[in-house]
Amino acid sequence: MTAKTSSSESAYLSISFDIGGCIGMILASYVANRSGACAITCIVMLIAAIPSLFFYYLWGAKTTATNEILQLIAGIFVNGPYLLINTAVSIELAAKVTSKSAMATVSAIINGTGSIGAAIGPFLAGVVSKWGWNYVFYMVMLADLLAVLSLVRIGFNDFVRLKNSSTA
Repeated sequence: MTAKTSSSESAYLSISFDIGGCIGMILASYVANRSGACAITCIVMLIAAIPSLFFYYLWGAKTTATNEILQLIAGIFVNGPYLLINTAVSIELAAKVTSKSAMATVSAIINGTGSIGAAIGPFLAGVVSKWGWNYVFYMVMLADLLAVLSLVRIGFNDFVRLKNSSTA
């Protein structure tokens, strides 16, 4: 079944993704603060984002209710890691830099890289959608997987640090 909606109706339907994003940001921050494992929190949420996007692709157009619920779930798992990467990782990296002016540069590089991704993503979606929307979903899932792979080393360091602190 293909969903046929106007652009204004689509805008209203997508609000649940943003609400899920708000929930995900709060949840990710809470878990990262309680566990002290920002990277592991990001990895877990990014891994969970992949099946949530796949389920949205499969069942999102069935009914308005499934669309809203699955968008909410995807928003939780997509936007939670976004917040952590944008804030906590910036702070962690900047804290390792001794120069105050370099801290701003590190933060700007992270935010600038995110902005480049935000600009390239829709362009690539437009290119890929020519072969079908299923490929756009696969592209986003692949981007999530690449994000997980880029965080593996930091996540491993979090794991070792947590393991060492629990045995001490």
